[in-house]
Amino acid sequence: MSLDVLDWRRETFALYRAVRAAPDPASGHALWCERRQRLVSTHPASPNRASRLHHAPYDAAFRFEVEVEVDVEPQRLEIATGTDGVVPFERIGRVDLSGIGSLDLWWLESYGGGIWLPIRDGSTSTYGGGRYVLDTVKGADLGGGGRRLTIDLNFAYNPSCAYAEEWACPLAPPGNVVEADIPVGELLPD
Repeated sequence: MSLDVLDWRRETFALYRAVRAAPDPASGHALWCERRQRLVSTHPASPNRASRLHHAPYDAAFRFEVEVEVDVEPQRLEIATGTDGVVPFERIGRVDLSGIGSLDLWWLESYGGGIWLPIRDGSTSTYGGGRYVLDTVKGADLGGGGRRLTIDLNFAYNPSCAYAEEWACPLAPPGNVVEADIPVGELLPD
């Protein structure tokens, strides 16, 4: 199982590298949808190979190039999971998405670290625990530079626990919950 997860992560890193290299965000999104479906339906580390993913069409209105606001009060988040123990995060900033709201940006405080940006929106067509937009420890990174990040909600995806109960996932904390309906990205599974 561990080598399968390693291969899944390699595939995910390669996928996001290809998305960043795509000639435009819409064609990168089409590639992401196709390759993510293939991963979920065929890979041995998939949380549920029976799932048929549902992705909304690409909508450029949900793509943001933002500056990270780093002048935030420090906050520690410790999420207990059944499989990974306590997963610690430190809030390192906030991003403001016009028309959506502000979201906390988290740093994984364990070996390797990484940026984590979950979001839970007001839609009934998305996973109720929230979706991940960025999870750089697993390769989900759309780019940026310095204190700027590319945040494209068309690439929001369901965590593994949306597909199978045996997977434990950190879910969106209160600072990552918005009332806005975000009808793009990966929608509810079958």
